[in-house]
Amino acid sequence: MPKKLVVICLFNFLIAALLGLALRYSFLNSIGLNYRFLTHAHSHVAMLGWVYLMLYVCIVHYFIPEKKPVYNKLFWVTQFAVLGMVLSFPFQGYAVVSISFSTLHIFCSYYFAYLVWKHHKTESPVTSRLLKTALVFMVTSTIGGVWCLGPAVSMLGGQASAFYQIAIQFFLHFQFNGWFLIAVLAVFFHLFKIGNSKLFSDFYWVLIVSTVLTFALPIQWFAPHMVFPLINGVGVVLQLVLLVLFVKLIKFKENKVASGDNLVVINLYRFAVLCFVLKTICQASSIFPEFANAVYGHRNFVIGFIHLLMLGVVSGFLFAFILKNNLLSYSKTAYLGIYSFLGGFVLTELMLLIQGGYKFFTGSGLLPNYYQLLFYFSILLPFGITLILFNLIRKKQD
Repeated sequence: MPKKLVVICLFNFLIAALLGLALRYSFLNSIGLNYRFLTHAHSHVAMLGWVYLMLYVCIVHYFIPEKKPVYNKLFWVTQFAVLGMVLSFPFQGYAVVSISFSTLHIFCSYYFAYLVWKHHKTESPVTSRLLKTALVFMVTSTIGGVWCLGPAVSMLGGQASAFYQIAIQFFLHFQFNGWFLIAVLAVFFHLFKIGNSKLFSDFYWVLIVSTVLTFALPIQWFAPHMVFPLINGVGVVLQLVLLVLFVKLIKFKENKVASGDNLVVINLYRFAVLCFVLKTICQASSIFPEFANAVYGHRNFVIGFIHLLMLGVVSGFLFAFILKNNLLSYSKTAYLGIYSFLGGFVLTELMLLIQGGYKFFTGSGLLPNYYQLLFYFSILLPFGITLILFNLIRKKQD
């Protein structure tokens, strides 16, 4: 796994974490920047600069045996698009410059999907199937989401329209639960050498169907109809079935591949799997209509769920993949960085959950020193990433 490319991905992650910290600080004092613009910058860099590019590196490393120069060139063009978004979103939000860089990133992702579909090689039909499915979700999420925003603004009532909001949710839902999650599982199953079987086939189809059906929940938020809660209910029940199949597939205690890994890597796998379990349970709670309808109005729950998936599940696996490739030296700096990041994640998630639950059950009010504590705990996230980066840069290549 190319060290310099991983450094770039982690540097993007650090920028996203610092932007997130600035957003938390804005509730304590003015930061002189538009909050919504800064939110766009934070989310785009986290999704497209950290997760997307780190998945790019992992996929090329594990599934492209012949490292053609085009992959390296495409990485840097994509990183240029990310840098453009970093420098434009905080100051203008969605405008000509930021949209241009976002569009460039989308076209780069299409070319990447084409190249991987054409060049990937793996002995396992399991990982090939998951990888292709992830790429399909990636492309589909932009076609049904991003490209629908223009017509929604010009012909269907603008940003306030249900169609516009559903298009955004379409993009986010299938990016997070389709492209990101399934791509991570493709690498994870590859490393765990999960074989083709009826159990995997059941897992695969339940994964696809439940991912599609649970999109009914965000549709219900903006275009209420009695059928959508029913569809979502079927989806979340299938996700509980998926969880059982997933645990049976990976067989943590019995897996000989995992037993050969460093304890930190194994613990990161366990952490990511635990977050996957919690994510599934959280989605299952949406089967109750009152809670499902209230969730969108409680920002703490929404942010907490997104972070659970992005920082807990996806980033947990990505950190494990980085460590598995011996890119970090197992020193106090590395341990402190990893556990600072995980500690900051757990503490901020607890704060968001407690505050969200307090507001949900009482109807109003903030916990004492809520914003101060949330900000202080959030410092651990960029601090941990900085230490990991420092360790990665200092370690000599084996």
